Amino acid sequence: MVLLLPFGPFFEVQIQAALLQDPLLIPVAGCRHARAGTYSRLRVEVTSPVATMVFRAMLALVAASLVAVASAAAPDINVVVGNFALNLECLEAEFYSWAAFGHGLNSTLLGGGPGSIGGKQATFLLEATRQYAREIAEDEINHVIALRSLLGAAALPCPQLDIGPAFAAAVVAALGTQKAKDIPFSPYDNDLFFLHGAFLFEDVGVTAYEGGAGLITSPTVLGAAAKILAVEAYHAGIVRTLLFQDGAVPLPYGIQVVELIQKISTLRATLGGGADQGIVSPAFDSGDTYYGATKYSKAYTANLVPTDASSLVFARTVRQVLNIVYGAVNAQKGLFFPDGMNLPAGFTV
Repeated sequence: MVLLLPFGPFFEVQIQAALLQDPLLIPVAGCRHARAGTYSRLRVEVTSPVATMVFRAMLALVAASLVAVASAAAPDINVVVGNFALNLECLEAEFYSWAAFGHGLNSTLLGGGPGSIGGKQATFLLEATRQYAREIAEDEINHVIALRSLLGAAALPCPQLDIGPAFAAAVVAALGTQKAKDIPFSPYDNDLFFLHGAFLFEDVGVTAYEGGAGLITSPTVLGAAAKILAVEAYHAGIVRTLLFQDGAVPLPYGIQVVELIQKISTLRATLGGGADQGIVSPAFDSGDTYYGATKYSKAYTANLVPTDASSLVFARTVRQVLNIVYGAVNAQKGLFFPDGMNLPAGFTV
């Protein structure tokens, strides 16, 4: 009888002991020590009844031990996805709460976490923008409440968040100009900049929920994620529409709104595996002049709903989302999450 057996360092020792006890348990292919979290394979030829009994016992031990190791090392994927979403909702809720109300989440909603730096109440000139900010803030706060209720004791604290300097750093990365450094961007300065700040987050949230949906195995968690995704998509559509209406407005960086949005989109696409679009189609070309949605702007049309060729929403992996919110490919922390996200122990991207 020939067996091909997966095992780790502990099982290698046990098998070597069995070989010593019964010389008729013949190793046909050698083995190597496995690194943590991986398994080698041993091919053995069993040539006696005693060896067969030994190996049956070993197989039972290996199977039970591998199940125990896997259970201990890998957290519940539903808890992982739920907490991943909670991190994103903490970020959005903190930003919108500060912009709309002048304060962040309370300690209960933060789960005992440290909260954020850089937030302040936004200066709104338009009552319409103020009302939008308040509505979306309430939505995002309710998302944090919903996810904490769903996860129960498995819900982790919100991590340290940067909702101030991180916005300025993102715009510098998008524009790559000296003006972007000389005039630090702040989403709290005016109505238009608030919408730019919202644009930075909303499309990312939609793609994150879509990407995470395929990992969820719990119908309850999947249902909650679908409902939140729909709300985030509503938010994104509103933001993109309002920015499109102001697309021709000049900004202090020597460009128009439509171009800054395109550059932010390009940055997210570079970090997040594509899956991004600006607010006009085709993508706005730097150096062009945009005349708004008028008869003079035949070269560009509205692109309020970013989708693939089949008009389906884009999806991003966990790693791609982290690249965007951390500000660099394969980064472990940074930008909006200075110390990284707070995810369940044992989870690796």
